Amino acid sequence: MGRPAKLSPENTLNQLATQIAFTVPIGFILVGAATLYRENWFYPASMVVVGAHYLPFIFLYGMPQFGILAGSLIAAGVGIGLYGPDQFSLGGWISAVIFVIFAFVGRSTVLKEEGGHN
Repeated sequence: MGRPAKLSPENTLNQLATQIAFTVPIGFILVGAATLYRENWFYPASMVVVGAHYLPFIFLYGMPQFGILAGSLIAAGVGIGLYGPDQFSLGGWISAVIFVIFAFVGRSTVLKEEGGHN
C-alpha cells in the first residue's frame, strides 16, 4: 500500500510489538491441549488466543477498533466452543468473516485519519 511495514526504529514500542507476536505460538500450546480433549475446539480455542493477542494493539497502534476485533473473536470462540454445533470448521469460517470485515473497517479508519479517500 506504499507505507512502511515496520514501526520506525525510534518507536520505543517496537519491542512490544515483537513480544506480542510471540504470544500466539505460545498460546497454541493450549490450543493443542484443548484439541486433544475435544477435536472440534481447535478453531474456537484459536479464536480466543488470536483475539486476546489483539488487545494490546489498542494501545500500540492507538486504534480502539482492535478491541472490537479482539472481543468479536474471543466471544465467538467461547460461544462456539461452549454452545455451538459439533462442527470442526465453523470457527475457521467465522474467523475469516470477522477478519475480512475488520480489514475494511481498519482500512477505512486509517484512510480517514490520514485524510485520504475511502
